[in-house]
Amino acid sequence: MDGPNAVTVGAEGFGLRGPRGWAFRGVDIDAEPGALVAVEGPSGSGRTCLLLALTGRMRPTEGTASVGPFRLPKQLSAVRRVSALAHVPGVTDLDPALTVEEHLRERALLQRRFDGSLRALLRPRAERAAASRLRIDTALAAAGLDRESLPKGTRTAVRDLERIEALRLSVALALIGRPRLLGVDDTDLKLSDAERAEVWDLLRSVAESGTTVVAVCSEAPKDAVVVSTAPAEKAESTAKAAKAENTATAEKAPQDETVKNENKNKKETADALAEAGRA
Repeated sequence: MDGPNAVTVGAEGFGLRGPRGWAFRGVDIDAEPGALVAVEGPSGSGRTCLLLALTGRMRPTEGTASVGPFRLPKQLSAVRRVSALAHVPGVTDLDPALTVEEHLRERALLQRRFDGSLRALLRPRAERAAASRLRIDTALAAAGLDRESLPKGTRTAVRDLERIEALRLSVALALIGRPRLLGVDDTDLKLSDAERAEVWDLLRSVAESGTTVVAVCSEAPKDAVVVSTAPAEKAESTAKAAKAENTATAEKAPQDETVKNENKNKKETADALAEAGRA
């Protein structure tokens, strides 16, 4: 659904090369405002790097992309201002020792400090506090995180949250900034089928409310705009057909090569993430 804040997301021949090779390459996207975009592929195929590049956190090395009126790679900072990330390992990690309330309060304060106008910063303290509470309440509702369902309410430490609750909290923290584009990593990692369905329902709801969503997954839902980071799928299918005709000795080489390629992809992704950290 096209909401008031939703943006289009497009890409053509989009690619990012790291020190050890291509993290991803040849990606094309055409998503309408308020779309649910699923970045589908196996672990190590450059999914997270693509997510970070589309949200302006990594500089691509070939092709172009757009987020609303902004173009990549020329307008990285503008894209960062209208986007937010959730559940990205090494980037948006939650502090296990802090409570849910402490995370929410800290994010609201940072949001007010860096994104608020001078007039907003000069408003009476009670007025600023009320505005922060409204932002937090709205974000929690959008993320489907019910305070009352937590063991100790918002005083619950992150270490005591269930995996899906932690994901919802991460999404809520991202939504406090009222982004026009939300990027979510590892949406189905170590979740049951029922929990995965819950997460996709959540992300659909966020998209329908007016925020375009790009989500990384191993298996995309049928109603999403699917972007694959697994260009070797056809080659894998061909290898399986050849395997049935070859001897056990002849089979060993392509299998070893596949393992090498998978390890190479994982190293490329790690190197690209390191580059993003330095940036």
